[in-house]
Amino acid sequence: MKFPIGIQSFSHLREDGYVYVDKTALIYQLVKNGKVYFLSRPRRFGKSLLVSTLKCYFEGKKDLFKGLAMEKLEAEWKEHPVFHIDFNGDNFTQPGTLEKKIEYHIATWETVYGKNPLATTMGDRFAYVLSQARRRHGRRCVVLIDEYDKPILDALDTGLKAKVGEQDMLLEDWHREILKGFYSVFKAADDDLQFVLLTGVTKFSQVSVFSGFNQPADISMSEDYETLCGITQEELEQYFPEPVATLAKKYRTTPDGMLEMLKRRYDGYHFSGNLTDVYNPFSLLNAFSMKELRDYWFASGTPTYLVRLLNHTQEDLDELTGRYYAPREFVDYKADVERPLPMIYQSGYLTIKDYNLRRGTFLLDFPNNEVKNGFVSLVATDYLKPATHSVDSWIQDVVDALEDGKPDQLRELFTSFLSSIPYTMRRKDDERERERYFHYTFYLIFRLVSVYTAYTEKAQSQGRVDCIVETPDYIYIFEFKLDGTADEALAQIKEKGYARPYDSDSRQLYKIGVSFSSATGTVEEWKVAK
Repeated sequence: MKFPIGIQSFSHLREDGYVYVDKTALIYQLVKNGKVYFLSRPRRFGKSLLVSTLKCYFEGKKDLFKGLAMEKLEAEWKEHPVFHIDFNGDNFTQPGTLEKKIEYHIATWETVYGKNPLATTMGDRFAYVLSQARRRHGRRCVVLIDEYDKPILDALDTGLKAKVGEQDMLLEDWHREILKGFYSVFKAADDDLQFVLLTGVTKFSQVSVFSGFNQPADISMSEDYETLCGITQEELEQYFPEPVATLAKKYRTTPDGMLEMLKRRYDGYHFSGNLTDVYNPFSLLNAFSMKELRDYWFASGTPTYLVRLLNHTQEDLDELTGRYYAPREFVDYKADVERPLPMIYQSGYLTIKDYNLRRGTFLLDFPNNEVKNGFVSLVATDYLKPATHSVDSWIQDVVDALEDGKPDQLRELFTSFLSSIPYTMRRKDDERERERYFHYTFYLIFRLVSVYTAYTEKAQSQGRVDCIVETPDYIYIFEFKLDGTADEALAQIKEKGYARPYDSDSRQLYKIGVSFSSATGTVEEWKVAK
């Protein structure tokens, strides 16, 4: 079986015999039921392949669809003039790059369809090209724009500027203005357009990029198109039984056991209230090709702009994850640096985990272990800046200590790690900020090591437990005190009955009271009671 790793061309994929998960029934439904669409999906989720498939369809390349659902659904196979722009391959942190990219495409089309000497703006020139193409071919045009938002994301919150006339302008704002003017053509050329699709990671609001033309139908959270990109559980089992069996043999488990391992690591995305599970296709195909479970998607690109946004707003992951939100809070928004949640969600680092039908709200959290481990590790490294530790190796040492039931070894690991954090990172001006810093530090730490079940700030009948970690053989109940004593922490565990829910549990239970010093920034006392 040939896996299309890095192949975004539908014709290449079909002609060279790569496996293709058939999405053409959904594509047929898309092109027959609407005209102008917008689709947001995380990077490497198959958006470019979707665009390429649409391009081949509208170019009438019937042979490429042999054996697929589209072959039976489409009877006419009309050929339309197609205009395709892919912003994915350029770095837009240099002023002028975006203008050159658009100019290249328009100038190329003008060599084919002619140039109107009275048209001076990019939008007017493109509109003229579309009108001429319709006249020549006798059919309306198709416009496909892939990763439309990359010119803005590249410059977002960087402080980079562009010279506009005699003034300096933030590059991200200048890119918005350029794109708004360019996309305004879709309103002026409405009669010349058969179909338009814009794909990207983020959706920018009406007052931003899309204000120049009629609003596209946003299918990003449509129940009809939630599986248009990505791989469902049914598709995984239908198309990939052989590679699943191969991985199962390597990892000494059954095919069903391997399916469960793949689900925990790569599944968990939901794009509507239906909560249909969708796998990350990039990680899944790489795991099959390499015959090894790794964090392929996260390792393929560092979300530096998200870390910049979190630093800028001073919002913490524990304040964003595991909460219910109205759609307007993470879908319909004006993209700016003050509100990182929509960007984090639409970039694929959070996803829908539950839907409250009565309230119309969605629970957001990490989709799977690959994303959670990678993103939390990145944020923790940036936030804490440990001087002498590799975070990944430290995590593994902590997991080993938890797995082996060694609370004293945990103390050594916590003490050394916290001691390596620079004083400038933990220095806070007031008591509230110090409390917040230590709370967030331990949230990050236990998110990092939660290969096993870990609860932070877990509500019980008499209060909130700071942290509980459950492994197959051990249960650890932690209570933390900043500038207090370990005895006070243990007394709280006892008085509040935090261990009571585990009275009938056969696993060994450890109650651990920990005090931290705001002066030294590390463990002051650590006491353990079985």
